[in-house]
Amino acid sequence: MGDMANSSIEFHPKPQQQREAPHAGGFGCTLAELRTLMELRGAEALQKIEETYGDVSGLCRRLKTSPTVGLADNTNDLEKRRQIYGQNFIPPKQPKTFLQLVWEALQDVTLIILEVAAIVSLGLSFYAPPGEESEACGNVSGGTEDEGEAEAGWIEGAAILLSVICVVLVTAFNDWSKEKQFRGLQSRIEQEQKFTVIRNGQLLQVPVAALVVGDIAQVKYGDLLPADGVLIQANDLKIDESSLTGESDHVRKSADKDPMLLSGTHVMEGSGRMVVTAVGVNSQTGIIFTLLGAGGEEEEKKDKKAKRQDGAVAMEMQPLKSAEGGEMEDREKKRARAPKKEKSVLQGKLTKLAVQIGKAGLVMSAITVIILVLYFVIETFVVEGRTWLAECTPVYVQYFVKFFIIGVTVLVVAVPEGLPLAVTISLAYSVKKMMKDNNLVRHLDACETMGNATAICSDKTGTLTTNRMTVVQSYLGDTHYKEIPAPSALTPKILDLLVHAISINSAYTTKILPPEKEGALPRQVGNKTECALLGFVLDLKRDFQPVREQIPEDKLYKVYTFNSVRKSMSTVIRMPDGGFRLFSKGASEILLKNFRPRDRDDIVRKIIEPMACDGLRTICIAYRDFPEGQEPDWDNENEVVSDLTCIAVVGIEDPVRPEVPEAIRKCQRAGITVRMVTGDNINTARAIAAKCGIIQPGEDFLCLEGKEFNRRIRNEKGEIEQERLDKVWPKLRVLARSSPTDKHTLVKGIIDSTSGEQRQVVAVTGDGTNDGPALKKADVGFAMGIAGTDVAKEASDIILTDDNFTSIVKAVMWGRNVYDSISKFLQFQLTVNVVAVIVAFTGACITQDSPLKAVQMLWVNLIMDTFASLALATEPPTESLLLRKPYGRDKPLISRTMMKNILGHAVYQLAIIFTLLFVGELFFDIDSGRNAPLHSPPSEHYTIIFNTFVMMQLFNEINARKIHGERNVFDGIFSNPIFCTIVLGTFGIQIVIVQFGGKPFSCSPLSTEQWLWCLFVGVGELVWGQVIATIPTSQLKCLKEAGHGPGKDEMTDEELAEGEEEIDHAERELRRGQILWFRGLNRIQTQMEVVSTFKRSASLQGAVRRRSSVLSQLHDVTNLSTPTHVILSAANPASAAGNPGGESIP
Repeated sequence: MGDMANSSIEFHPKPQQQREAPHAGGFGCTLAELRTLMELRGAEALQKIEETYGDVSGLCRRLKTSPTVGLADNTNDLEKRRQIYGQNFIPPKQPKTFLQLVWEALQDVTLIILEVAAIVSLGLSFYAPPGEESEACGNVSGGTEDEGEAEAGWIEGAAILLSVICVVLVTAFNDWSKEKQFRGLQSRIEQEQKFTVIRNGQLLQVPVAALVVGDIAQVKYGDLLPADGVLIQANDLKIDESSLTGESDHVRKSADKDPMLLSGTHVMEGSGRMVVTAVGVNSQTGIIFTLLGAGGEEEEKKDKKAKRQDGAVAMEMQPLKSAEGGEMEDREKKRARAPKKEKSVLQGKLTKLAVQIGKAGLVMSAITVIILVLYFVIETFVVEGRTWLAECTPVYVQYFVKFFIIGVTVLVVAVPEGLPLAVTISLAYSVKKMMKDNNLVRHLDACETMGNATAICSDKTGTLTTNRMTVVQSYLGDTHYKEIPAPSALTPKILDLLVHAISINSAYTTKILPPEKEGALPRQVGNKTECALLGFVLDLKRDFQPVREQIPEDKLYKVYTFNSVRKSMSTVIRMPDGGFRLFSKGASEILLKNFRPRDRDDIVRKIIEPMACDGLRTICIAYRDFPEGQEPDWDNENEVVSDLTCIAVVGIEDPVRPEVPEAIRKCQRAGITVRMVTGDNINTARAIAAKCGIIQPGEDFLCLEGKEFNRRIRNEKGEIEQERLDKVWPKLRVLARSSPTDKHTLVKGIIDSTSGEQRQVVAVTGDGTNDGPALKKADVGFAMGIAGTDVAKEASDIILTDDNFTSIVKAVMWGRNVYDSISKFLQFQLTVNVVAVIVAFTGACITQDSPLKAVQMLWVNLIMDTFASLALATEPPTESLLLRKPYGRDKPLISRTMMKNILGHAVYQLAIIFTLLFVGELFFDIDSGRNAPLHSPPSEHYTIIFNTFVMMQLFNEINARKIHGERNVFDGIFSNPIFCTIVLGTFGIQIVIVQFGGKPFSCSPLSTEQWLWCLFVGVGELVWGQVIATIPTSQLKCLKEAGHGPGKDEMTDEELAEGEEEIDHAERELRRGQILWFRGLNRIQTQMEVVSTFKRSASLQGAVRRRSSVLSQLHDVTNLSTPTHVILSAANPASAAGNPGGESIP
């Protein structure tokens, strides 16, 4: 520590400071200087650093920081740095204002039609034509109306407008609150993101936004860099800069060749320290953001500014070009076209169903209008033989407007506008609740896809196990110890070698800290395997810290860091006598290849196999000395790490989490196959799988190693064949010693397979950088929130905040619940739709007037859509959801049972309503409301019909809570207060509307007796529900299911071959029909756009990846409402089932 303190003193020579004082705020570099510096790469950058600062420590001096001690944790100093160099925060785009959202909601076709109809109706009601009183126009305006009523014609138009305003406000408010929620969630994620810096010589985890220029940051494998910096020291550091340059090859970084580190890039191997030189909008990511107009200002202003500052922008654009000068934009276009996740299972089914319903509604409403007009024309001009008089025109037009309004009403009722609302409410509600169950959902549709999951490929370490590694057996000095040996039992030489080998040959960021609370376990920081080894040192009553202080990180001669290919780590130190010593540790079977042959076989047979059979992970620790004067070629790693001498073999155990076996049992009961994919050896993997219950004795299963797996699935040419894969995966339960590619191959193979009776939906869990590809490929990717690297989180859909497998079971429950909620809502909604459309249609055709008026229909629509979607979409999940098999990709949205319920209840409701319509006046002994003239006052007759209709809907809402034919519809009703509130609230408002609604609602107050009859008929719904439940669905072969996932037959060969460009059938229909449904999807789209902030886990860290192209961003986000591409091979058409693909967005 002493030399560190001295070095920090040397760093602030007084004369230096005076000389540089004219610079910004007393620092030796201006913001512009640093920005220009960060635009250089490789040799150019080194040259610039040498010319301007001498070397990196010169740069540190100018920034008033020390490469070893870091900044003093002084608030004033940090604040000053933020003022001069900016803070590490990129302002998000301005959210849409409430008025913008209102304007978007008004774009809806149905509402526009209604507005037009209402305005025309209003205009005509204020226009009093002179010929109105004349007999010539027939009895058109005659009838029982008194003077006051004649003036009331405007009420209907005004009421329609009012309802439209209601719908618009509800929609806009929903969108607005959703946007707010996601922004809140986003900022939470940002606050949770931490990065390691050195301040006052201490390692601290600070929030990413708190980084300042001059901070010394520790970078390690798996990090996503939060700011730009210059490397001070590095061990075998490799960076994936593809998010900035589009180059997929990893770039090797070192202080003497290429020291420039850029924000938004991923550390793929190694570790190092850097001095932060640019943060926030001044970092390379920030510059791109600013170019993309994400800095809050409008894009147009940016454009003007860009034209003015042409030179500056040209400079800023520099980093956008890759080494070969390939333009970023082309890359972005390509990336925008690259397949994002395929459309989620539910969307595919909903789109198709919506198109079918929309068509039917359009046809019905058109027929209604035509019949009404024809009937009127024939009745007036043919039967009564009148002539069309000029002064009568406005009267006739008023009639036509009335018919048009009735037609629109039929359409409004036919289109289930509440569906997008129900989907959104259900998803948003689930997402909020899932946060409590430790699931942080990043992509909304993931939570619904999870309900369809048929397979989970889980990582072992940290997910199934506690991720608290401990050494339980060891082999030291030719003795196999089943527990930790006493230090006195070991020779001092072996003990000393072991302590040095473990302390030096592990990341210096890994350490064991004292527990935070009394009685807790010591805290493990850093790599868990290394923590186990350091713990072993502590158990042997030795300490690793003094060894590290004696040989600090910058004295290490050469480090071969751990990566997934090497599966080992080696460190070289220079000995006092001038020679070198290499310490190596790694997976025992990998390291043993580098031993002398005679040691090897004995160790494997006597030590490693017995340890592995106990489910232990074996790590081998070895060393090799190079005498003075025989320095090898350090770049020839295979030569250096060979001919090793074994110090010890340790058996490390990561105990299974106590709650995992039960969770896996639940998954298996729910029809989900759990597979374990791990890098561990086959024996350990099998032992853990047996403890978890993934494999059971007596079952027919496969446990394979990566090599064997590849041998089985590849043909002679080494290509993967789907047929071969299909023979392997159904029985495969454990895949050991697997590489990231194997995991990806397995996941892709299961998703693409068409061999089983249903298509598979696959969830994958992972925590490492190497799991990225598999997480992205999976239908749902789970990343670990605690142990997961940024790269894994970036690729995932859901983050498990407690790293626990039981949270996945919760996610399955929520996913199934979303699916069921939407089915419940559909069952309820479609019953209302069928009844209302038929009533409006037949009523209009027989009595020239719909028994349900436009305003009443809108109220019905409001309770059926908005309220019902709230009530049914917020049902909490129950354990019973886990007792059935998953639906899979091909199961229809509306099952036979649901179809039976929909039609059954529709029959009951229609029978009641038609009875009331045609003989109701006799039963209740009141005046008939049929054939009433225009503007006549509301009749009791039609009020009873309206009231009965609403009562039946209310009780049917209770029936709709169950969709699998259960008898007890009240089961768990009180666990959902929202449902109870809405049902009672709707009932209350209905009383007000009927008793006091008067002219606007076309209602006339009813007596108590009439009310009781309406209620009695409503309760009849519950009884009728029991009758329907008695009819066995299996007997009703004639019922069709609806809302399948788009099937194979809808894809032509050409489309399949094109793959990228194909548009599925339903989407083409949508284009052609321009159906109102468009509104629905648009509504979801708006609601989903919010997710853009939420789409990539942290605004700053996902920065370039996220916004490097607004195109790809738009593409991801609207993925809930726009077709996205699906790559399909012509050979495998079925892989399209349930994933309608689509066109690329320009």
